[in-house]
Amino acid sequence: MRTPLASLALTLLRNTLLTGWLCLLLVAQAQTQTQAQTQTQTEPRTVMVLGDSISAAYGMSLQQGWVSLLGDELAERDPPWQVVNASISGDTTAGGLRRLPALLDTHQPQLVIIELGGNDGLRGYPTTKLKDNLVQMARLSREAGARVLILPMEIPPNYGPRYTRAFRESFSAAAQQAGATLGPFLLDGVATDPALMQGDGIHPTAEAQPLLLDNLRKSIAKLL
Repeated sequence: MRTPLASLALTLLRNTLLTGWLCLLLVAQAQTQTQAQTQTQTEPRTVMVLGDSISAAYGMSLQQGWVSLLGDELAERDPPWQVVNASISGDTTAGGLRRLPALLDTHQPQLVIIELGGNDGLRGYPTTKLKDNLVQMARLSREAGARVLILPMEIPPNYGPRYTRAFRESFSAAAQQAGATLGPFLLDGVATDPALMQGDGIHPTAEAQPLLLDNLRKSIAKLL
């Protein structure tokens, strides 16, 4: 038969062991949380550019394009960002909308830059459809947890003032409707300088790429 003193000692021993076990468990949980937070902080966050030939570095190497130059800059930030270039030459807003869900699932970006619509205008697509596609892309991106920057585009005046005006207004209307940010005209100061444009008069040269990034830098910095 245990004496009261022996029972007390056994109880104290059990309590001590239980307390020690709980302390070890708490320490292990804290270490796991710290490791997870450290991993999250060190893993680069993602900017995804969904564009057409202007962002796909048409007529030059990808490394010369403004998207690659942006990637080089953001990789130096603390914490770093990585840039995914999901641009395809000739793409339209309809094509971007079809591709976007899979891209969001694969890359899980924190910022999506939409540079589409130029080919819609050059092909005379209805501006209402252009706007709707931009709105849907922006909303899909926001639902996936990303901020959205929509880049407006311009088309030659030979399409007529009515269509040209409706085309221009589609971008701002889409940004407002979808709760996205409307960026500046990517080709500002470039499209009107023949020395900075390729022979087709549509695509900027390699020398113009840093200027394109200059046009966007402030808008992108505000969203990072």
